[in-house]
Amino acid sequence: MTVTYLKKATSTSKSGHEDVRDRVEAMLNTIAEGGDDAAVDYNLKLDGWDGQTFVTPEQLAEATAKVPEQLKKDIQFAHANIKRFAEAQKASTADFQTEVIPGLIAGQKQIPVTAAGCYVPGGRYAHIASAIMTVTTAKVAGVTHIAACSPPKKGEGIHPAILYAMDLCGADRILNMGGVQGVAAMANGLFGLPKADILVGPGNQYVAEAKRILYGQVGIDMFAGPTDSMVIADSDADPKIVAWDLVGQAEHGYNSPVWLVTDTQALADKVMAEVPNAIDDLPDLNRDNAAAAWRDYAEVILCETREEMAAMANQYAPEHLTVLCRDLDWYLAELNAYGSLFLGEETTVAFGDKASGTNHVLPTSGAARYTGGLSVHKFMKTVTWQRSTRAAAKPVAEATARISRLEGMEGHARTADIRLAKFFPDETFDLSPD
Repeated sequence: MTVTYLKKATSTSKSGHEDVRDRVEAMLNTIAEGGDDAAVDYNLKLDGWDGQTFVTPEQLAEATAKVPEQLKKDIQFAHANIKRFAEAQKASTADFQTEVIPGLIAGQKQIPVTAAGCYVPGGRYAHIASAIMTVTTAKVAGVTHIAACSPPKKGEGIHPAILYAMDLCGADRILNMGGVQGVAAMANGLFGLPKADILVGPGNQYVAEAKRILYGQVGIDMFAGPTDSMVIADSDADPKIVAWDLVGQAEHGYNSPVWLVTDTQALADKVMAEVPNAIDDLPDLNRDNAAAAWRDYAEVILCETREEMAAMANQYAPEHLTVLCRDLDWYLAELNAYGSLFLGEETTVAFGDKASGTNHVLPTSGAARYTGGLSVHKFMKTVTWQRSTRAAAKPVAEATARISRLEGMEGHARTADIRLAKFFPDETFDLSPD
């Protein structure tokens, strides 16, 4: 494979991880020991919040009144699309039973978890869409109790539009609490909440690390790092669209990698010339993030063929993958490692991030090699069951006894022996593995 890096990343996004882990672990231990009071203390210390822990119906009504009508309609539109897609996901997996051998019936059931905790970022940006993505999907899955939390601003509380979205999508309780303390409150069942079976939703490095440490005590959607995005583009692609699709994702943070993979040198040159202009056109904070991400983490990769471009994408396994090329069906068939795929210039990552229906909680840092993003299935357990006639149990018990003894697990073998002796008292069985 002939690949040329026209621009190479100079940094990785892993620096400082040990310090973050130590600080988060200490906070989680303090909250586990101190309970409600410790979480409240952190909420006051870190976010300056001294108000009520839970959002009241009156506060929800006040928040709803503050949300412009057009924004409400947009949130409702996004919610309907995400709900519709989640319902289709749920319908794609069903309970079933099958007769493995005559008389032995085995089955599968889909059982939603009892309690979910949904984290919605609200610091640097008001992540309205994250509320829709997490709460809606849990609701469609059939989760019994959905708690949601987001960082409150001092003297104000959670952003009104986030509150409106949480309520619209079906959150049962909403905590005025963000960061590690919000995650810990849901995981530990503080303030009278049921302990979360699973924690979902994006967040900063502290939230991500809290979820990582708590994994095992609770389930999580995935281990998350900085958001990343790749664009595959050929000579037909519009350089300005390519540039903005890269910049639009780079604004997430200073360490958000973006990659362009192309087979056309002229397109690469135009995009690299256009990106700085696009970055300069952003507001201050967004501009600073995008400029740093482009400078330190972005790559532009020149390939010779579309097969090489697809292979490069499969190697990187990006969180978001946009294809701006001819023959989109070919790429749909060949690409196999991505969080979410966007085919053609008529769609873009931001559509999936906000309103088109697919979920924006996606695997980062190459995790798309082995997992997909948040879906109804993350909130559901695929469990199995079996039932047998005595006649069908006979050959299964014989094989089980012999395999168990060969493994040295005599207790397992005896559970098979005792059934054979009870069900078939007049028969003799050779249950030795030799």
